[in-house]
Amino acid sequence: MNWNGRRVLVTGAGKGIGRATAVMLAARGARVVALSRSADDLAKLKSEIACETICADLAEIEAIADALKDALPVDLLVNCAGTTVLQSFVESDLGEFDRVLKVNTVAPMVLSRIVVKDWLARGIKGAIVNVSSDAARRGVVNHTAYCASKAALDAMTRVMAAELGPSGIRVNSVNPTVTLTPMGELAWSDPAKADPVKARIPLGRFLDPDEVAEAILFLLGDGAAMVNGVSLPVDGGLSVS
Repeated sequence: MNWNGRRVLVTGAGKGIGRATAVMLAARGARVVALSRSADDLAKLKSEIACETICADLAEIEAIADALKDALPVDLLVNCAGTTVLQSFVESDLGEFDRVLKVNTVAPMVLSRIVVKDWLARGIKGAIVNVSSDAARRGVVNHTAYCASKAALDAMTRVMAAELGPSGIRVNSVNPTVTLTPMGELAWSDPAKADPVKARIPLGRFLDPDEVAEAILFLLGDGAAMVNGVSLPVDGGLSVS
C-alpha cells in the first residue's frame, strides 16, 4: 500500500500497540494523528515522528466529540486505546467495570461514529481496525471487565462491517494474545500465570507490539480490500491449540 498522504487517526498511541502502530505508519509515509491521555507520551512520540497529537481521556465519553473536532478529516482509523483492571468476578467493582467498558467498547463506538459520518458525507471508502484481544473468546481469570469489553467490541465490529460495507467502508478487528506492552507486562508478570498460557502457544512465546502493528497495517491496507468483518487472531496458534 502507498501510505503517502494517508491521514490515520490512532488512539492509544502513547504506549504499546498503539505507539508501535503510529511509528510504523509514519515510517511508511502516513500522516499520523495520535491520541493519548498522556501529554508526556504524546510529546515524546511527536519528537520522533512529527505527528499531530490529541490529548484526551477516552473514559470521558462526552468529551470525545470536542477532542476530535480539529482532527478531521482522516482516511483511516485505528481504535487501539484500551485499559483493564484485575479483579475476580465476585469482587468486581461496578465503577471499574464501567470504566473498562467505556474505554474499550463505548469510546471506539463514539469515535467510529464521528469518523464514519464524515466519510459518508464525503463519499470516502475508509477502513477501521478495532484492536481487540483473544480474551474476547476466552474466560480469563480476574479479567471479567476486560473479556466482556473485548467480546462486545468484536460483536460491534461485525455489525459495523455489515452495515458500512455497502458504502465501501471496511471494519475489522485484530485479536492478539498476550503482548508485551506495559499493560500486558503488568497483567502477565507472574510466571505461575504466564507460563501455562505460553506453553499452549505453538510458537512458544508472547507477542511484540510490532507484530500486532503489522497485522493492523495489513487490515488497513489495499491488500485487504476484500477482508471485512473478521476478528483476526494474532496469537502464535493459541486459538487452535
